Amino acid sequence: MPDNKSLETLRQEIDQIDREVHALLNRRALCAQQVASSKLADYQRQHGETDLSKVMFYRPEREAQVLQAVIDRNEGPLAGETVARIFREIMSACLALEKPLEVAYFGPAGTFTQAATIKHFGQSVISQPQASIAAVFAQVESGQCHYGVVPVENSTEGMVSHTLDNFMDSPLKICGEVELRIQLHLLGNEGADAQSITSICAHQQALAQARNWLDNNWPGIERIAVSSNAEAAKMALADSSVAAVAGDIAAEQYSLQKLAENIEDLANNTTRFLIIGRENIPASGSDKTSIIVEANNKPGALFQLLEPFHSAGVSLTRIDTRPSRTDTWAYVFFIECEGHQQQELLAGVLSELEESSRMLKVLGSYPKAVL
Repeated sequence: MPDNKSLETLRQEIDQIDREVHALLNRRALCAQQVASSKLADYQRQHGETDLSKVMFYRPEREAQVLQAVIDRNEGPLAGETVARIFREIMSACLALEKPLEVAYFGPAGTFTQAATIKHFGQSVISQPQASIAAVFAQVESGQCHYGVVPVENSTEGMVSHTLDNFMDSPLKICGEVELRIQLHLLGNEGADAQSITSICAHQQALAQARNWLDNNWPGIERIAVSSNAEAAKMALADSSVAAVAGDIAAEQYSLQKLAENIEDLANNTTRFLIIGRENIPASGSDKTSIIVEANNKPGALFQLLEPFHSAGVSLTRIDTRPSRTDTWAYVFFIECEGHQQQELLAGVLSELEESSRMLKVLGSYPKAVL
């Protein structure tokens, strides 16, 4: 039968391609191990020591360049982002052969911050949940973890003030960013159904992001704000009268069924996370720079801060304010712009700001999110 023969031929071709892909993956992994050996040897020559913990194996700018190149050269039929996600996992596995990364994130397990950590670093990362944003900073500052992941803003709820406040005193740098589409589901255990649910639990932000849907579909049901969506998922797992509002990672982590999917009120609900580390990141060619600056307390102070960006043609991507810790009713500005601090144009802007402001702190230059 020609159709069966054709199908068999195609299957044989797929098997052959799989063998070739497999061989190339192992070839790439061997090359990654050689890169690790080369980096260690260079470090030994330069510093005369063999402390592996001080060698920088993870290069955010290099990974951003590779992922962008994957998207740019992709010709389909797979979507560019789909292929980039595959390469993300390949790079994660290869990096783990060089040196497994330990990354602290604002936990517990099953939160969107854990999902952002996996999206940025891949499944091979060793992720360490922390009880607070301050604890994430502390883990990275102490060297217990190589990097940290913290939320910085949500497209509907705005900036995360705790993250900005921690940057005020921390020596850590921003090394990258990752954006995560927030998809919320109504979750319950195997025994849960519409008749058994008497309360709905979630972090207060998740309840706010699904308020209209809950009003229309579950009116009169008690809503309880808890410390995290993961905590809500744990409660739903233990009690069939409790439903949780949480994401896919919580559903998988706690083996919950989806009573309803995609219940967020805004379809483009997105949270942005920052990667924090101890080193400055070289330019990738498509970068952002974040600063904290305190203006002099006088008329026109904000204009003086923004005017150098305008004159140089540097685009701002975010500006926010936080209360100053030095003066009452004074403020510091959290500013993000396009470009890298090593580039001459932006370096000139930063030099102007340093002269005209009370305080300037460069939090880091880092690759723009690719995925």
